[in-house]
Amino acid sequence: MNLLFDLDGTLTDPFEGITKCILYALNRLGRPLPSAEALRWCIGPPLKQSFTKLLACNDEKTSQKAISLYRERFSTTGLYENRIYKDIPAVLTTLNDLGHTLFVATSKPKVYAARIIDHFKLSGYFKRVYGSELDGTRTDKSSLIAHILQKESLPPSQTIMIGDRRHDVYGARANDLLCMGVLWGYGDREELEVAGADALIKEPRELIAALKSAIDPYL
Repeated sequence: MNLLFDLDGTLTDPFEGITKCILYALNRLGRPLPSAEALRWCIGPPLKQSFTKLLACNDEKTSQKAISLYRERFSTTGLYENRIYKDIPAVLTTLNDLGHTLFVATSKPKVYAARIIDHFKLSGYFKRVYGSELDGTRTDKSSLIAHILQKESLPPSQTIMIGDRRHDVYGARANDLLCMGVLWGYGDREELEVAGADALIKEPRELIAALKSAIDPYL
């Protein structure tokens, strides 16, 4: 089976880095600064969507300025203010040993995602890292997953998305994939159930059995 893993909130917890970089951008723009906790909802959606809401405007120039300021700090410091969720390496090892093929599928720009995966020594578990482009191309999970399926010649019936937010579920649904929703990230049970996740996983080690249950009917 081909397994597409979201990055933020699924493989790693990026709370510190993302919130600090958002606050850095807002401060440079002279905007009011919310608490870091008040920014938890920003982890998962495309960055442009988050800034459009935070800045309460649809001005393209202002949104792009905010993104540039965010990346100013993220590219040197923020991407390393991150941590791997407990048991993730062990679970990835088991999935590799079981013969699954693993990919990273994140809305985060690929140039940053690849550096994060490499920095935390996760590269060896994945065939390839896929993400968006710096110009915003493929920040939407539907288009990203479609791109991966096409580039890797993956049959939807043999591919599963694993992520923590509704965007992962919607992207999977749009491409006829099953989606496992994980509850250790930033999307809660209600969000994932309403989106239509095929299963909900409480902790990383439960993923192996859940995948087996999902895959068996197709064998």
